[in-house]
Amino acid sequence: MLEWNSMHPDAHLVSHLQSLDQQAAALEKEIATLPIHIASIEKTLESHLRRLEADRAALLANQRDRKKLEGDIQTNEQKLSKLREQMAGAKNNEQYKAFQHEIAYAQGETRKAEDRILELMTASEPLEAAVKKAEAELKEEKKSVEVESKSARERTALDEAKLKEIRVQRAEAAAKLKPAVLSTYERIRKKWKGVSIAEGTTGRCGACMIVLRPQFFQDLRRGEALLTCESCGRFLFYNPAVLATESGTRVSMS
Repeated sequence: MLEWNSMHPDAHLVSHLQSLDQQAAALEKEIATLPIHIASIEKTLESHLRRLEADRAALLANQRDRKKLEGDIQTNEQKLSKLREQMAGAKNNEQYKAFQHEIAYAQGETRKAEDRILELMTASEPLEAAVKKAEAELKEEKKSVEVESKSARERTALDEAKLKEIRVQRAEAAAKLKPAVLSTYERIRKKWKGVSIAEGTTGRCGACMIVLRPQFFQDLRRGEALLTCESCGRFLFYNPAVLATESGTRVSMS
């Protein structure tokens, strides 16, 4: 009876090293992503703030224009009062008509100003509502951004601490591998974006799914050497524990 080993010792080390590298990559990605996420929500908050400022400016301009028009109406009323007094003392019909013309013009300007004030008052209502709504929403949004920013900073600190720990473990694991194996691992990892080792237990490469040659598969099962897939070049390992019957019992290979 031929006895099969489960995995070559170096396969265990390579698998562990790959796991550490994948954990480190995930942490590095999250650490890099969190500031981008915070910048994004802060940018959204800033755009909402600019829109509020624009609405405030429009409302202020509306109020300023109304105040000016109200001042113009008051000036016109004073002018009309004087014109009426002067018209009462007109010496001839020509002067009287001249005063009438000026009074009519001043009255027309007053009506225009009053009409414009009504337009501005109508326009100010939605502006005031928009400003009040935006102020309330921004207050809540600022709180949310502050909470998210704090959470992101705390998460980043935890990630960085974990990453530091993993890098120490990674250095220890890499030191246990032969230089040639480590060099091959690094080359494969770079080529296949972090996936350097695959299972070959079923007679196929678990990564590229190519069927293994019978003799190669027997060599893999013996576990006497650390082998690489003849197709994709990844390290392969054999683990009979995954071969089980439907009832869950392990199959004995002989």
